[in-house]
Amino acid sequence: MTKPAETKPLTGWRVLVPRGGPWGDQVSAKLRAQGASPVVAPMINFAPTDDAPTLEAALQSLAAGEFDWVTVTSATTVDVLSSHRVVVPPTTRVAAVGETTAAALIAAGYQVDIVPSEDNSARGLLAEWEAATDGVIPLRILTLRSEIAKPLLTEGLRRIGHDVLSVVAYRTIGVPVSEQVVEDVAAGRVQAVLVTSGSVAQQVQEQLGPIPESTLVACIGPRTAKDAAAVGLRVDVVADERTADSLIDAVVKAARAS
Repeated sequence: MTKPAETKPLTGWRVLVPRGGPWGDQVSAKLRAQGASPVVAPMINFAPTDDAPTLEAALQSLAAGEFDWVTVTSATTVDVLSSHRVVVPPTTRVAAVGETTAAALIAAGYQVDIVPSEDNSARGLLAEWEAATDGVIPLRILTLRSEIAKPLLTEGLRRIGHDVLSVVAYRTIGVPVSEQVVEDVAAGRVQAVLVTSGSVAQQVQEQLGPIPESTLVACIGPRTAKDAAAVGLRVDVVADERTADSLIDAVVKAARAS
């Protein structure tokens, strides 16, 4: 039996979803199931790297089997691999920083050999790297990243003693939201804002800040919360895990406590 709408914890809440596409659609559906009205306002987009020749050369080397490992840190990087029709040879193993990235790799037809079991981040991947690779040093590794990503993984792998080529796969750019969204947030007509990355946090602060005290700011994980604080964005709740479900759960928990 369907529960009455009034029993849903987010009934009456408008929640800003800062990403569109399949992710935004999925999150919006889950928010509606909790009674919320999602406001989809993509705040970041992805553009080709400024150094296409370097990326293309690296991907050709990858396809030729010149790397022992390739690390993939986002679903957007998977899109880059797919758009270049890169075939990762069976001799090259693939490391994903988290479950979302791993799912995108599998959906695109790629294998996944490592996903951190605890901390879905570059730090988590580094912590489990030695055990996953039987301590073999040096390995030839290609790290694909966003232009604005901190080189934590690359530097960590180099410190261990590996031969690492770090290449920018794409750029992250801000997308202006509509004036209506700006006005609604400023007037307190949005009850929660989801923050899914450091780049989203920056756009939220630049375009919508300061966020009214009455509006809940929810971050998808500790790393994102730290990045949000660094750009001056207030953080009210942090998801226990770096997943959409956990992020929504954090908002639901806050709504029930209010």
